[in-house]
Amino acid sequence: MEGSSSMLAHPPQDSFLQRMLERLSSTQSLKLPADEALPVAVVALQRYLSEPTDGQRQEQQLDSYSFDVTITDGAWRAKCLLHPSLNHLVHRNALRTGTDVRVSRCSFVYNERRLGHGYICIEELGCIDEGSRVLPGVDVSSLPLLVKHGMERSVALQSDVPLQVSRKHYLSLWNNDDPEGDMWASGCASPDQVLDVSRVAHLVTLESSFRGLWKPLPLLVKIIHKARLRYYGKFGLSIDYPYQAYFEVADQSGTMSLVLWNELCPEYYQRMNVGTVLYLRNYSLKQSYSNRSRPQMDHHRMKSFTSVEICLNARNPAAVITVVSPKSVLPQWGLPEVSYQFTSRSELEKLPNGLACDVIGLVTFVGRVERVRSKGTKAPEKYWTYRWIHAVDGTSDRPYILELYSSSQPEIFNQICPMTYIVCTQMRVCQVEGCPPYLTSSCETQVFITGYHKGQPYVSDPAVKSFIQWTKTLKDNAVLQKTTVGGHYCYPPPPRRLARSAADTSGQIPLVSASDLKRELESLQYREHKKLAIQGQITAVRYTKREGREVTAGPEHVDAHADPAAAQPAAEDGLMSPSMDGSHAKTRKRRVPISKATPGSPNRGSTPAKRRLEYRKPGEREEEEEEQENSVYEEVQHEQQECQDSTAPSWQSSGWSTQREQLSEHLSEGGLHRDSVSRRFTFDEKSALLQWSNLQPTRWAPETAGDALPPVTCPGHYRLTILGINKQIAVDAAFLPVVRSDDPRAVGLSQDPHDNSMLSCLSSGFLCPLGSTAREREVTLHESEEILASAQELEDTHVVCFLDLCQLGGDKVEILVNKVYRVTDVTLD
Repeated sequence: MEGSSSMLAHPPQDSFLQRMLERLSSTQSLKLPADEALPVAVVALQRYLSEPTDGQRQEQQLDSYSFDVTITDGAWRAKCLLHPSLNHLVHRNALRTGTDVRVSRCSFVYNERRLGHGYICIEELGCIDEGSRVLPGVDVSSLPLLVKHGMERSVALQSDVPLQVSRKHYLSLWNNDDPEGDMWASGCASPDQVLDVSRVAHLVTLESSFRGLWKPLPLLVKIIHKARLRYYGKFGLSIDYPYQAYFEVADQSGTMSLVLWNELCPEYYQRMNVGTVLYLRNYSLKQSYSNRSRPQMDHHRMKSFTSVEICLNARNPAAVITVVSPKSVLPQWGLPEVSYQFTSRSELEKLPNGLACDVIGLVTFVGRVERVRSKGTKAPEKYWTYRWIHAVDGTSDRPYILELYSSSQPEIFNQICPMTYIVCTQMRVCQVEGCPPYLTSSCETQVFITGYHKGQPYVSDPAVKSFIQWTKTLKDNAVLQKTTVGGHYCYPPPPRRLARSAADTSGQIPLVSASDLKRELESLQYREHKKLAIQGQITAVRYTKREGREVTAGPEHVDAHADPAAAQPAAEDGLMSPSMDGSHAKTRKRRVPISKATPGSPNRGSTPAKRRLEYRKPGEREEEEEEQENSVYEEVQHEQQECQDSTAPSWQSSGWSTQREQLSEHLSEGGLHRDSVSRRFTFDEKSALLQWSNLQPTRWAPETAGDALPPVTCPGHYRLTILGINKQIAVDAAFLPVVRSDDPRAVGLSQDPHDNSMLSCLSSGFLCPLGSTAREREVTLHESEEILASAQELEDTHVVCFLDLCQLGGDKVEILVNKVYRVTDVTLD
């Protein structure tokens, strides 16, 4: 990577970053006035475990992670440290790649323990909440890296390592499970080798000789299961690469666990896959760690040796690992075949809870990637990333419902989309009373989609071949019409009746106070999802319907020359998705420009750093401000306000006007966001839909910068005001009822007929009857008026509201009502 001006034949002139660095040469800290803080674009955000400061070494670190941010002014790039006081901008995705910022204060930090090392620290900045004006037309990869004179050899500035040099590598931006950075060796093919396998040890002999003094013979084994990575870094730990990965390996005598440790993980983890043959020397043995999950391997019909495990370390002793080329594997070695246990959808209801199985299906729904905070962990905090998938296999009218957590396969996890074939191994059955079972991934789950099936051991499995034969009977357009991406999704639905023990207040969905709800909303990080319940009264309901128009979901840009064939997955692996040869209907629609906001719209002019949940005192009026046109963060509710009038259906309780004036706080963030509504999948829009449903990328990619998100037909929704049981705090929440049976959220609903009263809709989650398509189930204004006419039964009714919360980025927080119970319907055990 080019790093200094001395390397340039013609250094760029009049560069904002260059002038800033020159001024920092004469002063330790620089405060830039507003007229000098020119926009710069964020092209990379990289995360790593923080270095404890001297005052924090004996106490908990205030923030567990640090961030390096790479910015450009179009002429230079500069890799800078983000001051910890600005980390909250990353946590909420207000500071993100592909957008512009204005740096208003920075300093230059020298490393006191190393010569020739220093970096810029950004101490104050403002986020510009719109598309970048710097990046269009800029080839970022060719820009020189700005380095202070005399520090041209600073490795941290010019390579894929953190600026704080005690850390040796970056973590994935949103979780600790995915490999991140150039140090992770790709799964490249091994050259042909000549191995001496005349004297090898069998796994059966390792248990008996584990405690003896012996020099172990080489092992020749095949990987039959692979677990995701485990990062165990923490403050004060001196290990540079604190990683661990479990594998299950087998030879003709049985199976045993193998553990890959520390710096060997970046070198070998992505080269060691299910079906890979290993020739191992200088390994060590240790007693097995019992408190860990293991794959279920009964179907292999091999003896499992579980008292000891094979350890591969970089030293003491230094393990020698040979990844054997598939062409070099000989049948006389007697290594077992990898076995699978595929379960059809029609068999799923019969399986016991917790059983592991493998599945293959055609993807019809892909939910957005969300995050959940890992329970029971202290600093450094950890987040799991996951998404919901629906897939069908032709054996049942119901789909597989898959809860997929990150499996250390980001290149696959981020590419899952409808119309692809998906294989998931070692999924655990979750039986749910009153609704279809679902499958959740385990630590040993591996996921493969179209484009990644070639060479996998399962391709010859009879269940896979049968599935492929079924897909040949499908009509592509018919399947495509049933596909959906993104939006709010939560499974399983709450139970029909709420039963809670008077002595036990714990449960899957915690019951919190209104003041606790405020704290929960404030603490949410980007795409973090929480389920909570509060009790109180519903004091106001307003129905919003945007008739006959569509919500703009992105810049008004359409690539009329886009080649739909370019989005087709590769067919080389033999597990092709239904062929999309251009015969499918073109569903790209013209973008509708976003208009100005109407009076009463929330503040849209402030920077994301200052925009939070809006807590309004009683009687305060929202300021009228102009809304940015074509904002990609436009909320559905604000679009809808422009066509509403005073006759929009609404209801409020008789005492709400008085109660509203007596509130201590009104948490007003309950509108319907565009990210809450799912979209139909099309191959034309594949790239944009993948970006929308995935997490914000670590690096800006020019090839995806111009992709516009397709519009979405805005469904009707209800905005509820929930008054806390002690009448001190109120919160606004959106209720988006299911109106069609092809809505992914309809799977699992009881769908028992009801009278379409307001309370029955809130209790069931859907309008009765459900239509099969949007045309068959349009919610008319008259119907919404009839529903709201029954809202009088909410007057003074004590209810428990189940809420789904999700931080969607910046100042957008999704608060959706999942289900409402009358307290008289709650069973106290």
